[in-house]
Amino acid sequence: MIRIILFLLLIALGAAGAAWIAEQTGDVALSWGGYRAQMTLPVFVLALGIVIVAAMMMWAILRGVWRTPQRLRRNRRERRQARGRHAITQGLLAIGHGDSSAARMHADAARKHAAHDPLALLLHAQSAQLDGDREGAQRAFRAMAEREDTRLLGLRGLFIEAQRADDPVAAVMLAEEALKLSPSSSWASHAVLGFCCAKGDWAGALKILDNNQSAGLIDKATYRRQRGVLLTARALELEKVDRDMARESVMEAVKLAPTLVPAAVLASKFESEAHQVRRSMRLVEAAWLAQPHPDLADAYSHVKLGDSARQRLVRVETLAAKAPGHIEGALAIARAAIDASEFGKAREALAPFINQPTQRVALLMAELERTEHGDSGRARAWTLRAVRALHDPAWTADGYVSDRWRPVSPVTGRLDAFQWQTPVAALPSDKGPAIESSPFEEAMLATPRRAVVIAPPEAANEPVAEPVAPNKPEPSAAPVAPEPSAAQDNTPPASVAAEPAPAEASRPEPAAEPTPAPQKPAESTPPQPAPLFRSRKDIPKAVPAPIPAVIPLVRAPDDPGVDEDGPADEFAEQIGTPKAQAGGWRGFLSRWGGN
Repeated sequence: MIRIILFLLLIALGAAGAAWIAEQTGDVALSWGGYRAQMTLPVFVLALGIVIVAAMMMWAILRGVWRTPQRLRRNRRERRQARGRHAITQGLLAIGHGDSSAARMHADAARKHAAHDPLALLLHAQSAQLDGDREGAQRAFRAMAEREDTRLLGLRGLFIEAQRADDPVAAVMLAEEALKLSPSSSWASHAVLGFCCAKGDWAGALKILDNNQSAGLIDKATYRRQRGVLLTARALELEKVDRDMARESVMEAVKLAPTLVPAAVLASKFESEAHQVRRSMRLVEAAWLAQPHPDLADAYSHVKLGDSARQRLVRVETLAAKAPGHIEGALAIARAAIDASEFGKAREALAPFINQPTQRVALLMAELERTEHGDSGRARAWTLRAVRALHDPAWTADGYVSDRWRPVSPVTGRLDAFQWQTPVAALPSDKGPAIESSPFEEAMLATPRRAVVIAPPEAANEPVAEPVAPNKPEPSAAPVAPEPSAAQDNTPPASVAAEPAPAEASRPEPAAEPTPAPQKPAESTPPQPAPLFRSRKDIPKAVPAPIPAVIPLVRAPDDPGVDEDGPADEFAEQIGTPKAQAGGWRGFLSRWGGN
C-alpha cells in the first residue's frame, strides 16, 4: 500500500514538473563552432531527456556485452554447485538408510562437481566408513583437518578412527589438540577427562571439569557431583600415602556430594580417628537415608573405637531403624548379632528374607547354624542354597560388575557411572523359579526332630501294665504298644510320639509306682490305639523325593519285645522284601534236599 502511494506521489510530482516547464516562456540557443541551434525551453528539456535515456541504454548494452563471459562462467559454476549439492544431499540420504553403493556413487559425483565443498569431504569420509575403507576415511578426515573451517570435524573423525583401530594414545592426542582449539568441545573434554581418570591424573581431571563448568557444558548440580567423585577417588588413592591431602579431599567431596557412599565411609573413618563421633555418625546417616549400603553399616558400627560387640549391635540397630524394612539394615543387624552371640536377634532379622533369600542372607544363615548349633549339615545346606540364590546388589556400570567402587566406567569411560544395584544378568525371569530347592535341602533345613510325650491327665499316674500277647501281632518294623490289664480296660492309654530323639529313646524309662486307678463307668468310650506316626507341620506334605523316616523303637524296661517267631502278618510280608531263591549248585542242592 505504501509503495502504491509513493508511486502515485512520484507520478503527480512528475506531471506537476512537466506542466510547470510547459508553462515557461523563452528560447534556448546553442552555439558550437559554426553551428547554432535555437529552440523553446520545453523542446529543449524533452530533447535532453531523450539523449539521457539513449545514453543509459547504450551504456547498459555495452556493459552487458562486456560482462557476458563472466556471466557465463558464473552460470556454469552455479550449475556445477547445484549438481554437487544435489549429489551431497542424495549421498547423505543414502548413508542414512545404509545404501553404500549409492553413497559411493553420489560421493564421486560430489567430489567431481564440488571438490572443495566441506560437505563433499564429509560425504566421502562417511561413505568410506560405510564401506569399511578405513584408509580412505582417514585420508578424507586428514584433508578436512588441514582446512581451517573443517579442522575440528577432521580431528573428530580421526579420533573416531583411532578408537576403532584401538590406538588410545593417538586418540587422546587428537582430543587434546581439539580441546586446545575449542575448549567448549564436549567430546574432546570427555575423552581427555576419561584419559586423565584412567591414568590417575586427578588434578588434570579437576581442571578439565572446571573448564567444562565455565564453558557451560554441565550444570551446577552435575559439576558438584562429578567434582565430589574425583575428589573421593583422589582421597582413596592417597589414603595410605598422604593422609592430610586425603582428608582434605574427602571432606570437600562429602560437602559437594553427601550421598556418595565411598566419600561418606572414608570421611566417617577420618572423623572417627579424630574422636569426632557425632560428626562421623551424621555423615553416615545422611548417606544411609539416600542409599543403604553394607559399607555404611560397617563404618557406623565401628565409629567408636574399642566398643564391644553388643555396643556395636545396639548402634547398628539404631542405624537400621532409620530405613525400616530395608534388607541392608536386616543384614547389618544379623552380622552384628552373630558377632555379639545374639543368635535370636540374628534369626529375627533374617526371618522376612528366608523364603526367597539372597546370597548374603543364605551365607549368614549358614554361619548362624554353624556358630549357634555347630550343625555343619544345615550350614552346608544353606551354603548350597546360596549358590543358586538371588544375587545381591553390587557396583555396576554399563553391564560391568565390580567388587569395589570406581570413579569411571571401564567400558565407556563415563564419570560417576557406577551405581549400587542388582546386576541385570542376575535378575530373575518368568521362565522358572530363581531358587530350586532339593529334597536334601528341605530335610536339612527342617526343624530338628525332638521327642514329645503327650499323655492325658487321667493317665499321668497310672502304672505300667504288663505286656500280653496280642490277638493280631503288628508288623515287626513298628513298636507294639502294650495292652492294659482287664481291670483297667476303661482307662485310655498314654500317647507316645512316634519320633523321639535317639538319645532319649536309648535311655530306659523308670517304671512309675503303681497307684489305684479311678473307677470309670461301664459306658465309657473304648480306648483308641496310640498313633504310630505323627504328621509334621514343618515338612511339606508333597515332597518330590520322600526321605525314609528312621523310627527308633521305644520299649519299657521289662518289655521282652516282639516275638519274631509269631504268626505271619500280611502287612509285614508286604514291608519285607521277598526272599530270592538261590541259584547255581547251592540252589540245586537245596531243591534236591527239599524233595
